[in-house]
Amino acid sequence: MESLHYLLMKTNSIVSRGIMREASQMGLTSGQPKILEFLREAQEADQKTIAEHCEIEQATAGSILMRMEEAELIHRRQRKGNRRSLYVSLTEKGMQAAENMQAVFDKTDELAASALTAEELEQLKQSLKKISLVLSDNNYERKTAK
Repeated sequence: MESLHYLLMKTNSIVSRGIMREASQMGLTSGQPKILEFLREAQEADQKTIAEHCEIEQATAGSILMRMEEAELIHRRQRKGNRRSLYVSLTEKGMQAAENMQAVFDKTDELAASALTAEELEQLKQSLKKISLVLSDNNYERKTAK
């Protein structure tokens, strides 16, 4: 029987490959789809918040955002009273890319969900939320260091 960690990694790899195959056809690179998805929902956020939400290092988020800005998917601006942080939002081109990616995410979700009943799907989501919480950076690093 396959272990839980193996099944989680295998599923993540399959989903990531499928999403990135379609994202690359749209001219997007690794990391950009999840930032587009986040900004589509959040409207605007600073780099630190984006990095935390997307589970990537802040420096990595910075280089992804730089490429996204060069591609005119996002723009950054300072808010009055806060010169330390740049706030990121989608351009019109970025919003269109985010909408296109949302269609890919929806198709992926639909395909994955087709293997499950509505009850099984809800149970899976709840289980994955619990696992994510337990394995969050602070808990995981602390528990695996023992």
